[in-house]
Amino acid sequence: MRAVAGVVHGAFSLYWGVGGSWLVDTLGEDLVEQWEDNAAVLLPVGAVKIHAALLPLLLLRTPTQPSLWPRLLRAVSWAGAVLLILWGGINTVAGNLVLSGIVEPDGGYDHDGMVGHAWLWDPLFLIWGVTQVVGLLLSRRASRVRN
Repeated sequence: MRAVAGVVHGAFSLYWGVGGSWLVDTLGEDLVEQWEDNAAVLLPVGAVKIHAALLPLLLLRTPTQPSLWPRLLRAVSWAGAVLLILWGGINTVAGNLVLSGIVEPDGGYDHDGMVGHAWLWDPLFLIWGVTQVVGLLLSRRASRVRN
């Protein structure tokens, strides 16, 4: 489950990188205009997201010999989880504050883009981070049981 949110994020980046347009309006006009002529840049972004989602699954494997790699991977995974939770959580709250009218940005805002970020993309980052933390905690317990 913990990899699904990241793979979905990455898959959409890849999809938009090859010219797909479904849900692109949920990104906001500014982002769409920024990447319109350079959509191919989203291909490595999507690949990084998918790798970041799948790589921590290696922690579920039983190591055959002591190694620094699981510790390094765990540390990077924890850092990523914290960043995902902060980014997703802060932006989800901020977007919903704007949509509810509690916060009114100077110059207005793109409604479709704000809905996309407040209700889809940023909560997906938050879910990815939270499930990553749960997975890291469970894999730590599982490795203790094996030892």
